[in-house]
Amino acid sequence: MSEHTTYNYKVVRQFAVMTIVWGIVGMSVGVLIAAQLAWPVLNFDIPWLTFGRLRPLHTNAVIFAFGGSALFATSYYVVQRTCHVRLISDKLAAFTFWGWQLVIVLAAITLPLGITSSKEYAELEWPIDILITLVWVAYAFVFFGTIVKRKIPHVYVANWFYGAFIITVALLHIFNSAALPVGLLKSYSAYAGVQDAMVQWWYGHNAVGFFLTAGFLGMMYYFVPKQANRPVYSYRLSIVHFWALIFVYIWAGPHHLHYTALPDWAQSLGMVMSLILLAPSWGGMINGIMTLSGAWEKLRTDPVLRFLIVSISFYGMSTFEGPMMAIKTVNSLSHYTDWTIGHVHSGALGWVALISMGSMYYLIPRLYGRELYSLRLVETHFWIATIGIVLYIASMWVSGIMQGLMWRAVNTDGTLTYSFVESVQAMHPFYIVRWLGGTLFLVGALIMAYNLWKTVAGARAVEAPIPLPAAAH
Repeated sequence: MSEHTTYNYKVVRQFAVMTIVWGIVGMSVGVLIAAQLAWPVLNFDIPWLTFGRLRPLHTNAVIFAFGGSALFATSYYVVQRTCHVRLISDKLAAFTFWGWQLVIVLAAITLPLGITSSKEYAELEWPIDILITLVWVAYAFVFFGTIVKRKIPHVYVANWFYGAFIITVALLHIFNSAALPVGLLKSYSAYAGVQDAMVQWWYGHNAVGFFLTAGFLGMMYYFVPKQANRPVYSYRLSIVHFWALIFVYIWAGPHHLHYTALPDWAQSLGMVMSLILLAPSWGGMINGIMTLSGAWEKLRTDPVLRFLIVSISFYGMSTFEGPMMAIKTVNSLSHYTDWTIGHVHSGALGWVALISMGSMYYLIPRLYGRELYSLRLVETHFWIATIGIVLYIASMWVSGIMQGLMWRAVNTDGTLTYSFVESVQAMHPFYIVRWLGGTLFLVGALIMAYNLWKTVAGARAVEAPIPLPAAAH
């Protein structure tokens, strides 16, 4: 077939395979640093194996390498399937793949060496930031260019979420990464003091809001109806969900800066917007879960659907917990504690990772024209991963609330009841449980990799024909 009669599945396959690879790499680093917190001797006194060097490697690997590859793979697949056209440029799509992999490799080299801008989720130095910008512009051109040449008049809702994610991440990256280079591998932020903190958390929380939420909601709106073989519960609700989410999320960042030098009005605005955010978030969760109306029995027999639906439940839980933690009085207890770590991972493991894994279980067999090798292994993966998540987040909740209470406990004479080191000592058993939960989650990812490897081994990549305009509906 000529290139104009089939979809471009090659770039989707490349990103889908690297999603699995980078997921295992990023989670392995996470398990190592979780172990280091429980048993510090595992630093081996080697500078580039210390927690401070490996943590940004872990966050960048799981967010941008694993999550990013999943977003590229699914957005390229969904935009072609819902627009009935091939990607606008095969060469630019290939550039986004190789460029993104180069960014990831450069991150894996520079971060353990301590070459960092020290901005949360934006640690990479300025030459890599420029490469990210070039890849992102190409990505935007490919995605929106494909939508412009669509054969279907309607733009399906999943593409709205992917589009918002692409535009907003571009904006966040360019403004937060503005810096003055003082050498090839060193730069200083263009902002000073509290302005730098404000811009950083406007970026940092919206990296969560758009990279880790809007993009993955695009996955939800495509793969849940597909796997359930049911229409989206409410199309009207999906539109309300979209506009409410993108208008409110962008304002929530200041809740990271409660009780700091940030002006009180900015802190309060961040808190109020975070509370309002509960409504669109739960609207989206209800829409995703209610898509199963009339097909609930499928959850018993379809473990792939279970991944997708349970991920939406975690989305709902995380987006209740986030606004609650943004309330100043709650934040005075939770801030700087492991409760925050528990909250982040209920979103990262429960929502982002599970929906990515469910989407990959749907996608990869179709890209190779095969049935999944073993549904029983998917079932095993589901239970191991879920138990791992529960151990992880429950241990961090208990540890975090205990930390907060120990730090604020005072004697009758006004002196602190506990020293800081006593709180660290008390956290030790919870750190072991957290490590165990993370290890179980990693084992699940390895089972998934084996299952998908057996699914595609020896298979030939398939090319899917684009429906003729007459067949479009």
